[in-house]
Amino acid sequence: MSKPTGSGNARPRYITPEGERALRDELQYLWKVKRPEVTQAVREAAAQGDRSENAEYIYGKKQLREIDRRVRFLSKRLDELTVVDRLPDDQSRVYFGAWVTVEHENGDEQSFRIVGADEFDLDRGYLSLNAPIARALIGKRLDDEVSVKTPEGWITLVITDIRYEPPGEAG
Repeated sequence: MSKPTGSGNARPRYITPEGERALRDELQYLWKVKRPEVTQAVREAAAQGDRSENAEYIYGKKQLREIDRRVRFLSKRLDELTVVDRLPDDQSRVYFGAWVTVEHENGDEQSFRIVGADEFDLDRGYLSLNAPIARALIGKRLDDEVSVKTPEGWITLVITDIRYEPPGEAG
């Protein structure tokens, strides 16, 4: 497990092993594949002459700045993160990495996994640890009821399932 740094960054520093791998893969792709491709395209555009009116050159330089900005962000962020690579001792409670199923007041059920801020993806059911629903669920048990304030007003949820998957197998 990597150690958190004392940078005072307010963003939660937890991430699943899968989330860390995705960020590292993105960093590797940007640095080893995308940046060299764009650099070559800029080089070719520059060889065409007047750079001040060369749209390909101007766009390529903009792309390089964006890639470099993202590479700097990912490098720094990966150094700050703590990979949660073990299951909690008490798996009867909701903690980071848990898959939680809740029942809404109208009987609808919804499942999601509580993950780090860098890996939330509602389409995959990944809910950020700092989302109001996730914060309300942390530490709760099966059949516990929680009330959460949402933009639409207060909602009440009942926990109907809590499960954990060994690190590396989630998804």
